[in-house]
Amino acid sequence: MSRSPLRGALAAAAALLVLATPAAALAAPNPAGASAAPYPLGAPAAAPEQAPALALPRPTGPHAVGTTTLHLVDGSRTDPWVSGKPRELMVSIWYPARTARGERAPYMTAKEAELLLKEQGAGAEVVNALAGTRTNAVTGAAPLGRRRGLPLVVLSPGFGMPRSSLTALSEDLASRGYAVVGIDHTHESPTTFPDGRTTPCTTCESGGTPEFGEKSTRVRAADVSFVLDRLTGKRPAWEHAGLIDRSRIGMAGHSLGGNSATHTMLTDPRVRAGVNMDGTFWIPIPDTGLRKPFMLLGAGELHAQGGADPTWGRDWENMTGWKRWVTVKGMGHNALTDYAPLLADVIKDEEMFGTLPGTRSLEITRKYVGAFFDLHLRGRSRPLLDRASARYPEVTFQQ
Repeated sequence: MSRSPLRGALAAAAALLVLATPAAALAAPNPAGASAAPYPLGAPAAAPEQAPALALPRPTGPHAVGTTTLHLVDGSRTDPWVSGKPRELMVSIWYPARTARGERAPYMTAKEAELLLKEQGAGAEVVNALAGTRTNAVTGAAPLGRRRGLPLVVLSPGFGMPRSSLTALSEDLASRGYAVVGIDHTHESPTTFPDGRTTPCTTCESGGTPEFGEKSTRVRAADVSFVLDRLTGKRPAWEHAGLIDRSRIGMAGHSLGGNSATHTMLTDPRVRAGVNMDGTFWIPIPDTGLRKPFMLLGAGELHAQGGADPTWGRDWENMTGWKRWVTVKGMGHNALTDYAPLLADVIKDEEMFGTLPGTRSLEITRKYVGAFFDLHLRGRSRPLLDRASARYPEVTFQQ
């Protein structure tokens, strides 16, 4: 897959969006079966003299948020992207915490930031700004909850994007009483391991074809199942795994991560409900159907009924359980990630972020994804999912 050059001058904030290019490529429609092409990146509205201070919006739930990271090695599986090595993953866990006191977790490592930005000629000050960003979650905070009391949501990021790209959604769900696990799908984004190694996005130069999308979908489903094994098995990798309710597990993802949710649900019975946030379906839902609850959350007109991506209409017909198909007017593909509230007001790139303010895009994403899991993992009534809302006039129910 070829990369699109950055148009115009490179500012600190604009450089960050290089990571969106491969993700957008796999989310873009491909009705003719040709290789998917990346969205072009736009120039910033103005080139700031210094890298901007980056801050994630605070979670909206009643609880403080804690977080931890795990290094997991699947000795039974060879890495599909690098021959001869076992599959190893880095995951983050967010959860409701007893206190907000303590050190807030970093957004990503310096090396991850460097690899994301290196091809755009970003200086050290830009890398440092990104790597120096702090989240709202406290590292290692004591968890809040009773045994088997927390529903679990698995989040899978877009292609080329690290697990950190969905931090704002993860923190919000955790603040509302969920355990959330975000997965770095190794070699599909830069990933730093505890021994100091940082693997690059090995596949970013070759990804973008339907064949790659299909393979990655299967790899991601296997990654999710392995992580669930390590969190809900007899010898869990997380010391507080006893808080997870194994009977209430859902999955959501952005772009390629959202496409992977249906395949995971079809291959792993533990995943009860899922959300696709603006991702093309690279592996069709079979005619036997997907009977589990599923929501399509699309940006702008691309994923509206009759839009440029035909896979949503195709697979909608084979979703035979509870289902919703909603789109958000004015939202761009990457507006469903952290980069909307962090950078949309600086980049001013409608193809990437749409016309909605970044904080508004995040609010809508949090509200609808949270309502979906409240309904299907907690059994709580959420009329927001049944009809148009005067509070969110940008949202349209397609079916």
